[in-house]
Amino acid sequence: MRIDAHQHFWNLARDDYFWMNDQMAAIRRNFRPDDLLPHLKAAGFDKTVLVQAAPTVEETEYLLGIADAHPVVGKVVGWIDFEDEAHRRHLERWAHHEKFAGVRPMVQDIPDPEWVHRPDVQWGLDAVTDLGLTFDALGFPVHAAPFLRLFEKYPDMKVVVDHCMKPQIVDDAFDDWSVAMRRIADETGAYCKLSGLVTESGSDWNAEKLRPYAEHILTAFGADRVMFGSDWPVLNLASDYSTWHDIATSFVPEADRNKVFGGTAARFYGIEA
Repeated sequence: MRIDAHQHFWNLARDDYFWMNDQMAAIRRNFRPDDLLPHLKAAGFDKTVLVQAAPTVEETEYLLGIADAHPVVGKVVGWIDFEDEAHRRHLERWAHHEKFAGVRPMVQDIPDPEWVHRPDVQWGLDAVTDLGLTFDALGFPVHAAPFLRLFEKYPDMKVVVDHCMKPQIVDDAFDDWSVAMRRIADETGAYCKLSGLVTESGSDWNAEKLRPYAEHILTAFGADRVMFGSDWPVLNLASDYSTWHDIATSFVPEADRNKVFGGTAARFYGIEA
């Protein structure tokens, strides 16, 4: 079973995608399952992980509805307000949904890089852990140290780092990022998504510019803890589905491809064929 471990759908009429400004013009339209299915078929994927793109409970309900109607969606990663303990009721309710995996707070958009350590959000991290849900860690390199401490504090929480922690490839900022990611790989049980590299690389990107970052993640975490994600349709800001899929495939040794392109995501998210 091959799995794209990170993709999005959205409907602009929902009006809760606060980040979709003029710089996002290329993807500021509706994206639905019928738009993605040809790409999945061409790349040979059987399932996807559908990830939230708006900080609302209502969007998570919308995504779960899509998942109910489309077998290709293996799991949904949703959102709750970690600053409102009343939202535990949503986690408890969704935990019974066969396609609900866990949550992703949009940490990259929160000004305080230490937000995950605020006392008023710890209830949410406790709940995610207690309910056996997953936690997608979305951040920039500045969040690497706070995330490391978080993963050490919650060793039983099922954590995956989104988009390789968004290294600033456009600035050739490899050294500090690589050290931070190696620490996360060595000192915690976190997983990592091989995704999002193209959109962090500037307009003059090429495969060789991305290779050191991808290979570092694969070496540090190992194929058992790395999963491929397209980040479609955000990917369309800088590339296209087939190009990124082919480049990512070239980075992964053939012996590891079954894990990176399916097995790891199936095990982490609990996706069955």
